[in-house]
Amino acid sequence: MITSPTFAGKHYAVLGLARSGLASVAALVAGGAKVTAWDAREEPRAFVAAAHDGAVELADPCLIDLTGFAGVVVSPGVPINRHPIADAARAADVPLICDIELFAQSRDALPPHKVIGITGTNGKSTTTALTTHLLTVAGVPALMGGNIGLPILGQVPLPAGGVYVLELSSYQIDLTLRLDCDVAMLLNLSPDHLDRYEGYAGYVAAKTRLFGMQAFGHLAIVDHRAEMDEDVMRDAPDGQPFQFIDGVDLPGQQSDWPSLQGPHNRANAAAAVAAVRQMGIDDAVIERGLKSFRGLPHRMEQVGEANGVIFINDSKATNPASAAPALAAFPPKVPGGHRRIHWILGGLPKGDDLDECAPFFGNVAAAYTIGDAGQRFAEILTDRVPVTRSEMMCEAIRQAIEVASPGDVVLLSPACASFDQFRDYEARGDAFRQIVEVLTGEDANAADCTNLPGAST
Repeated sequence: MITSPTFAGKHYAVLGLARSGLASVAALVAGGAKVTAWDAREEPRAFVAAAHDGAVELADPCLIDLTGFAGVVVSPGVPINRHPIADAARAADVPLICDIELFAQSRDALPPHKVIGITGTNGKSTTTALTTHLLTVAGVPALMGGNIGLPILGQVPLPAGGVYVLELSSYQIDLTLRLDCDVAMLLNLSPDHLDRYEGYAGYVAAKTRLFGMQAFGHLAIVDHRAEMDEDVMRDAPDGQPFQFIDGVDLPGQQSDWPSLQGPHNRANAAAAVAAVRQMGIDDAVIERGLKSFRGLPHRMEQVGEANGVIFINDSKATNPASAAPALAAFPPKVPGGHRRIHWILGGLPKGDDLDECAPFFGNVAAAYTIGDAGQRFAEILTDRVPVTRSEMMCEAIRQAIEVASPGDVVLLSPACASFDQFRDYEARGDAFRQIVEVLTGEDANAADCTNLPGAST
């Protein structure tokens, strides 16, 4: 694990004992810190008590005196804009931090290394994985962590010359004080997570802090539109070197990168290429890496093909802005020709419109709406594309299969959160994959939707 002797003798509280919280507890204990931990659920509390043999005190940091604590390590899932921990920490003059800040505090104890930090509304995970892949292809020791679901503190430290590639949500940046990224990138911006901020401006301000933590001379990679519209480098040191993503020249042809199709993935690739060039990687190696990259589950993931129809799992598209690039990725093969996409969308909506998807409705042969947003989305799409109120995913897939032609795409890109019918976007994507396997398999004619995932809530 990654830890630091700077933790020794200090007292930290850890609130939230999911993956990053458990890794934080372990790193702090290994570093010699005193730790008080808490989770609303009994099971993780019991796990921590057993794993650390009584070395960790279990107590709710909202209910104890925090005076003298070095920090309260908060899970990014805790809404600090309305959770009582914010007032408790403020009253004791104790900083709210997360595991990324603990990593930043540990850097002096690690072998010489560099850090690439990646944020943005959409595309973070793909760009993080691609950047790590390109470095690995080049023979550079690299680890990815952060919001991608891999707690960075739980990983084995890299040898000298390694690169840590961190996916950073706005929540994590909120709770990070001193992460100086050798390369910091902002991929794009659109309204998201507004329940955690005072409007869109508050969300943007959270993202801009990534550049504010950089030392002068380190590289910022920035979306041109975001910089022009929102001045996202407002906090960066004066004269900080920067590169616009849409100005990056890419080696090779995008058609040769099977897991990086669509304009959004071209932008993701451009950002990753700019970052690894800054690490000294040459274009011949980069081109080889772009060709061999295989992407991530639930992000434009091809999960099947039957009778010339391709099935794409883009369950990670939890808002219209992230669904729009998926629609753009499959235009008619000739201008004005046959529309190819059978679009499955819906779930728990994050807004009341599909405006960001509208420019690409011309690529949609038919739409199949599911979940809580089904009725509203059907109303929006009526008169634009043929719409079926499928309600449940299994029915939507079956209906799409019945009418799809060779060369068409059955696309799950929901533009919504999953929580009305599924635990999370991963469970939704897994269900899509399983249903496709059954409905396109040898026994497809006998398949019964009532016995498949996504058949009911």
